[in-house]
Amino acid sequence: MDILALFLDPAAWAALLTLIVLEVVLGIDNLVFIAILSNKLPVEQQAKARRVGLILALVMRICLLLLIGWLVTLQTPLFDLGISGEPGPYGEPTFETAFSGRDLILLVGGLFLLWKATKEIHHNMDPHDDSGEMLDRNKGPAQLAFSAAIAQIIALDLVFSVDSILTAVGMTNEIPIMVTAVVITVGIMLVAANPLAEFIEHNPTLVMLALAFLVMIGLVLIADGFGFHVPKGYIYAAMGFSVSVEILNIVKRGRRARRAKGAA
Repeated sequence: MDILALFLDPAAWAALLTLIVLEVVLGIDNLVFIAILSNKLPVEQQAKARRVGLILALVMRICLLLLIGWLVTLQTPLFDLGISGEPGPYGEPTFETAFSGRDLILLVGGLFLLWKATKEIHHNMDPHDDSGEMLDRNKGPAQLAFSAAIAQIIALDLVFSVDSILTAVGMTNEIPIMVTAVVITVGIMLVAANPLAEFIEHNPTLVMLALAFLVMIGLVLIADGFGFHVPKGYIYAAMGFSVSVEILNIVKRGRRARRAKGAA
C-alpha cells in the first residue's frame, strides 16, 4: 500500500494512536530507569545522558522494525528443558520450559534489572563507599561514569525494545505506522525525561518507590521469560496507585512545611 494512501486510511490512524498510547505506557519502565541512572551522574551530564539514552532507544527500535522478519523468529523455541510444571487450576501448566530468543533476552534483562535496582536500594540506604567517605557525583572519573551509564541504558533499551516491538507487531503489520508511533513516542519521552528526573531527584522518597517498581518489573520480566504472563494492567494499576499515594504524601509534607515556615 502507498504510504500516502496508508495514512489517509482511518483504520491506520486508529492503529497509530493505539500504538502511541501503548508505546508510551510500555516506555514508562524505560524512562524511570533512565531517570534514576542519569541522576547518578555529574549534574552537567545528566540531561545529555537522558537524550543519548532515548535517541539510542529510538535507533534500536527502528533497526528492530527493519529486521522485523528476524525479530519474529525470536519467538521460536530454541530448546526445551523437558520439565513439566504443576498444572494450574484449569489444568494448564504454570510455566513453560521451552525457551525462545525473546525468553532469554527477558530473563537476562530481568536479572540485570533486579541486580541494578537492589544495588541502588543498598546505596540509598547506606550512601558511603568502602572507605567510609560520602560519594561525590561531581568528582571522580566522570567520563567513565557516563560511559557506564550509557552502556547500562543500552542494555535495558534492548530488552524493552524487543518486548515493545513484538507487542506492536500484534497490533499492525504496517512498518510505516510502527516507525511513526516509535518516533512520536520517543519524542514524548524526550520531553518528559528531564521533568521526571528532576521530580524524582527533588523528592527522595520517590527514588525508593521507583527502585521498588524496577524490582517488580525485573520479576515480571523473569516470569514472562518462563512463560508466566502477568497482565500489564495489574502492574500499571499498582504503580499508579502507589504514585498517587506518594503524591498525596508530598503535598501533605509541603503544606506542613509552609505552615511551619509561616509560624516561624
